[in-house]
Amino acid sequence: MGIEIERKFLLINDDWRQQVHSSIQFRQGYLVGSDKSSVRVRIEGDKSNLNIKGATLGVRRQEFEYPIPMDDASELLSTLCAKPLIEKTRHYITAGKHTWEIDEFAGDNQGLIVAEIELSHENESFDAQKWLGEEVSGDERYYNSMLIKNPYKNWQD
Repeated sequence: MGIEIERKFLLINDDWRQQVHSSIQFRQGYLVGSDKSSVRVRIEGDKSNLNIKGATLGVRRQEFEYPIPMDDASELLSTLCAKPLIEKTRHYITAGKHTWEIDEFAGDNQGLIVAEIELSHENESFDAQKWLGEEVSGDERYYNSMLIKNPYKNWQD
């Protein structure tokens, strides 16, 4: 069984940009979602996959991912996925033994930037970066599956 242990944070400034060593474009959409799981299609640079993720809140969730042909992924995104699609650039930063993934959203979620770190266990320590702000791991508004239902452009401060 695939388990993802991931913590998610807002950012307090753009200092992280100086540490980026690579970036990749993402387009993803959701085929179905329930109170138990979501099923998404993602194009990630030159790769495409189908992903099933548990809908539990917090840092630990079930996750299964399978490669699919690029043409199939494009067709699914165009015809069967809920809109708006999630569009983002994922920037990678290495800090100590971990890699931070900084998601900079576009489209209906323009302006939202979050940092994620995957851990091997829930209590694993990591180097907290100076650009990290509030942790939002348990806030479902920041889940990609929720950003199609309530895009960042609709949020009220």
